[in-house]
Amino acid sequence: MQLIVLLQQTFTEFCWMLEQWVVLNNHDHLMAISHKGTDLPKIIARLHYQSGQLIRKVYPSDLPVWWNYWDYCPRDEKDYFIRLNYLLNNPVKHGYTKNLADYPFSSFDQHIEKVGRESLLRQFSNNNQYQSLILTEDKF
Repeated sequence: MQLIVLLQQTFTEFCWMLEQWVVLNNHDHLMAISHKGTDLPKIIARLHYQSGQLIRKVYPSDLPVWWNYWDYCPRDEKDYFIRLNYLLNNPVKHGYTKNLADYPFSSFDQHIEKVGRESLLRQFSNNNQYQSLILTEDKF
């Protein structure tokens, strides 16, 4: 859980609001809000460096833990929800769990508590294009 705390602290330090997140064994997805937006590469560089140090303490390796990142700004509300659903569903997509509530390295629990079960069901059914969304990391 140190990694989750590091994510939250780093975004807060740069005055960003980390809204949604999921961390898997070889990649993560983050959704954050900023009024400035220009310092995201600095945030990611710091996160990759500091989290890499934490991970290498547990799993020693000479190889990089993280090797790239890319960002995207949703164009409208529909695009936002498609990507949010993709982020939330990532642990199921990659076979980590069948029940999103069982996956501990995600903001899913916070999101469902905030919006409620019925609203979340509508969110997934109204924006189900996330199931066919292909992102760059899928190639690795």
